[in-house]
Amino acid sequence: MTPTLVPHHPARDWAEIQERMLVPLYEAVYDRLDVGPRSRVLGLGCGSGLALLMAASRGARVTGVDRDHARVELARERLPEGAGHAVVEGDPADAGDPSRTPSPYDVITAFHASAGLGAALAAVTPLAQRGAAVVLADWGPPERCATASVRRVAVRLAGWRPAPAEDLEGVVAGAGLIPDGSGRVSCPFGYADTDSAVRGLLSTGDFDAAIRATDLSQVEKEIMEALDPYVRGDGTVWMPNVFRYLIARVP
Repeated sequence: MTPTLVPHHPARDWAEIQERMLVPLYEAVYDRLDVGPRSRVLGLGCGSGLALLMAASRGARVTGVDRDHARVELARERLPEGAGHAVVEGDPADAGDPSRTPSPYDVITAFHASAGLGAALAAVTPLAQRGAAVVLADWGPPERCATASVRRVAVRLAGWRPAPAEDLEGVVAGAGLIPDGSGRVSCPFGYADTDSAVRGLLSTGDFDAAIRATDLSQVEKEIMEALDPYVRGDGTVWMPNVFRYLIARVP
């Protein structure tokens, strides 16, 4: 068996390598919603907390919730509890109690679309003010996302399929929310070298099923091969991508 190329620490690799790739998305959404000192932001699937930190830097009070213990711990390091901020380990329903804290949130974000998103929204929309913005985001069209060709490694090895971006409209409709606009944002993935690219991509979770179906070293090898067209002369890796976001309102 080929030895693994790099240490595999998904939570820290996400925080240190991958999460920053989505900064343009976070900024575009916060600018559009005018997130600032009067905002109360709830981040679903907040991960290691970079989006929360960016909202807090604008003066917003933020709460994040995530099931991943390691990522929650990293988010708490970035954004210590206090000053109205909190990071909760658990399910979306653990983000607050509407009977004790009615309608505290005016912005709810789900920047990383995942299975069960509709149920998550059903759990948290009672915590939101009437008219609160709910933001869902996912990959843009595959033909505009260079990383789509690398993610197909997971499809080939394990039959994994990413949730199609157009499902976001269905989630909004199913949750009884009112559509209120959308946008697309360029989020290129740039890495110092191929090792960093492999670590960052593995941290997304997209390849977990492939690792279970084969082994880590095989998945790393195939990702490296898929990255080859995006390696530049200086050894850096550059993959242009477009992400889309959907804004809806709580009726």
